[in-house]
Amino acid sequence: MTDPAASMAAAADLVAAGDPDRFAATMATPAELRGRLWPLYAVNLEIARAPWASAEPLVAEMRLQWWVDALSELAAEGRAPEHILGPALAAQPPLAEALLTVAEARRRDCWPEGFVDTAEVWDYLAATSGQVYRAAAAALDAAPAELDLLAEFGTAAGLAAWLTAVPEMTRRGRPALPPDAAADLAADGGDRLGRARTGLRRASHAARLAALPGWQAQAILMRARKTPHRVFDGTLGGSEFSRRFSLLVAAFRL
Repeated sequence: MTDPAASMAAAADLVAAGDPDRFAATMATPAELRGRLWPLYAVNLEIARAPWASAEPLVAEMRLQWWVDALSELAAEGRAPEHILGPALAAQPPLAEALLTVAEARRRDCWPEGFVDTAEVWDYLAATSGQVYRAAAAALDAAPAELDLLAEFGTAAGLAAWLTAVPEMTRRGRPALPPDAAADLAADGGDRLGRARTGLRRASHAARLAALPGWQAQAILMRARKTPHRVFDGTLGGSEFSRRFSLLVAAFRL
């Protein structure tokens, strides 16, 4: 079994390589708190990747099922997953329940059927991105009353990430929504994000730190609302300079 320090280092490395924006946001948090976030973000990344491990849906779901079983055992028995991330994850048992919800919701990513309507999209985002932001807030000791706020923020921020991924999902044969739904969905997302951001202004420092990975969401949703064709042509993301500058501003406001 990997020792806890090596497991934590592996978690940070996985996030750096596979989710660089979230890695950058975590590096903007105090150093003593980062270890509370790396296991959550690294396992979330592994879960998100599992459905794309094979073009065959049954094989992809088998990959995802490994995480469902491992997280269930951790939640019920405290048994660390037989994975390099196992010791780091087992050091924070409450993460298992949140990540199990994420893994179950990711089952639909294994199959080619698209979402029937926007309500299904929001349910999916609440169970995936919303859960991760909620778990991050809990890991940073945000007040229990603030967790729903972070889930709301994370659900809207998740829409921004999801819209950015639409071209890749389409390329891989996993259709998202018809083109005419993008603008309305982005408008709804922008409204939800705006309400959550208003709440965050009065929230604790811990809650605002947990929201930091969503630093790009507002700009992305605004672009998707104004020019929805960018959702489908892969130009929704901003320049590297604008992205990094917006993170600096967000961190400065904490």
